Amino acid sequence: MKNLVVTIFAAAALIACKKNEPTADSQSKESTTISAPAESGMTVSDSTKMSEPKDQASTLSDQDKKFADAAAIGGLMEVMMGKLAATNAESSAVKSLGAMMVTDHTKANDELKKWASGIGYTLPASLDTEKQKMYDDLKAKKGKDFDKKYTDLMVSDHKEDIEAFNKEASEGKEASLKSFASKTLPTLKHHLHESEKAKSAVQ
Repeated sequence: MKNLVVTIFAAAALIACKKNEPTADSQSKESTTISAPAESGMTVSDSTKMSEPKDQASTLSDQDKKFADAAAIGGLMEVMMGKLAATNAESSAVKSLGAMMVTDHTKANDELKKWASGIGYTLPASLDTEKQKMYDDLKAKKGKDFDKKYTDLMVSDHKEDIEAFNKEASEGKEASLKSFASKTLPTLKHHLHESEKAKSAVQ
């Protein structure tokens, strides 16, 4: 009889242990399931996307880079020289021409900066040596001398600009930059026309 009682207790204890074991397993499975999303959820891919550098600039063609740099420097010079016309020019036609250059080229410069920022490209922020010398020479002139020099520069410079913008519009690789070149061309042609008129007026 004693042996039977002992056997029953042993069997009962064994069953109780087996009942508890799955509970422990299921608890560990539950804890694994709960902790897994925290460790490997969306945060990895999201953070990768967010920290991805803007590297579109590295794919720009030489033509696109050359155009963007030249357009940035040229646009900056147009604004600086246009501001000079307000104080150094004698002719009201030249003053008006300068004011138009400041307004239109500031707008174009801002559009170019927005494009560059969007793809992570760094544009020149100051004049190169050649353009700086042109600006300094013009700054030293006043009155009629200024009017003649300024209109000469505006005519020759806008002829070069139109050629460069035409080339980018047809040969550029980056779609947004090509679009900027095409969209700006009518303004440049208008500037050339007005510059030629002002040049004739002050000769």
